[in-house]
Amino acid sequence: MSSFPASARIHPFAVVEDGAVLGENVVIGPFCHVGPKVVLKDGVQLLNNASVSGRTVVGEGTVIFPMAVIGGPPQAIRHDGSETTLEVGARCTIREGVTMNTGSSDGGGKTIVGSDNLFLANSHVAHDCILGNGIILSNNVMLAGHVHVDDHAILGGGSAVHQFSRIGRHAFVGGMSGAPNDVIPYGMVHGNPGYLDGLNIVGMTRSGISRETIHRVRRAYKQIFEAEGAVRANAAAIREDYADCPEVIEIIDFIATESERAICAPYRGKN
Repeated sequence: MSSFPASARIHPFAVVEDGAVLGENVVIGPFCHVGPKVVLKDGVQLLNNASVSGRTVVGEGTVIFPMAVIGGPPQAIRHDGSETTLEVGARCTIREGVTMNTGSSDGGGKTIVGSDNLFLANSHVAHDCILGNGIILSNNVMLAGHVHVDDHAILGGGSAVHQFSRIGRHAFVGGMSGAPNDVIPYGMVHGNPGYLDGLNIVGMTRSGISRETIHRVRRAYKQIFEAEGAVRANAAAIREDYADCPEVIEIIDFIATESERAICAPYRGKN
């Protein structure tokens, strides 16, 4: 029989299975279900009708809203049924109907979600995704398996990201857009299939990047994506010119990194 801290508040209509571990001041509302291998750290709140299952750890202060299903098994046909994990960081807000799956047996076995993230209603984080911190997934965003999303990226409502794609830091994917390939840091994607539509200037400004630096990043963007030649070659060619600009080097390093997907590029037929 499990014993829980005296500070934990568990509604009598909730089901918390033996083996679950609860931190201090955890709140579990009516009709919630907490599985036997779940760890809820200090201050976690489950509002009514939320489910947390699998080998799942939920970080301090995270709030899970009704009808969310966290820690369900991976939706992967090659998964062999073995036990895999989901880790959710601290202070995340997980709104109504959000789903997050554990990892898959052939994909590393871990789904990892960082801290201070906002998941709006009905967004989905598939198996083996790795998410950083300060990310926003708007309503109905769909992340396929093995997607990596870096810190402070924003994905607009109804957008979808192809499996194995990377979304760079401070990138923005517009509502109803499809991201079939990797999106550079500070990049902005629109359309379906999505194309690179410049830089997320608003996000860069809000993050405190100076106007001078933004101008340099824009200049580098043009040299990489608007010059003749291949994108990776163009990026490598300007590395020394921007050695003192971490933001540009971050983009160049992102482009140089081996990936399952191509780099999302501007739409050449755009007026």
